Amino acid sequence: MEDAVKGSQYHPDSDPEVGEDAATSVGPFPPPPAMTEEEQQELQEALVKVEDEILTLSQVLAAKERHLADMKRKLGITPLNELKQNFTKTWQEVTTSTAYKKTSETLSQAGLKATAAFSTVGSVITRKLEDVRNASTFKSFEDKVGTLKTKMSPPGSSGMPDQQESVVAFTETSISQPDDLATQETLMN
Repeated sequence: MEDAVKGSQYHPDSDPEVGEDAATSVGPFPPPPAMTEEEQQELQEALVKVEDEILTLSQVLAAKERHLADMKRKLGITPLNELKQNFTKTWQEVTTSTAYKKTSETLSQAGLKATAAFSTVGSVITRKLEDVRNASTFKSFEDKVGTLKTKMSPPGSSGMPDQQESVVAFTETSISQPDDLATQETLMN
């Protein structure tokens, strides 16, 4: 019994072991003055008994954990399989949650609205480009470029630099001065 009492006392020259709790590493507190020697003895015995029970429970738990690991190994359950199952279960819980359903519904509606908006913008741009192409200034420019090309590229022509400069000058003036006010406004919008 004295060995048990000595074992639970604090030894300043020894380091606490891994897993040892604070109560056993600090050492016993001095007994309250009202406690008799017999009561101290009973408490010491109870302390040893509880420590033994804790040790036994730790050993039983370790044995059960080994048995569990062995059963899982025999069943082919690997840590990766467990992780996959946990992920699948968690994902299922998330997708069935009310918050997920509401968010999914909101994003779906937002996607539909965005698609409609992009479609409308595309239609407006297409219409504007058609308006520009059908404008008299654009038609006039198209005709002038076609005529100029025919004039500047006779068969067997070597494409002299004088002709290239005149094409550039003609093109710049045609672009900078549209024929009518309506075409200018269409180009600006």
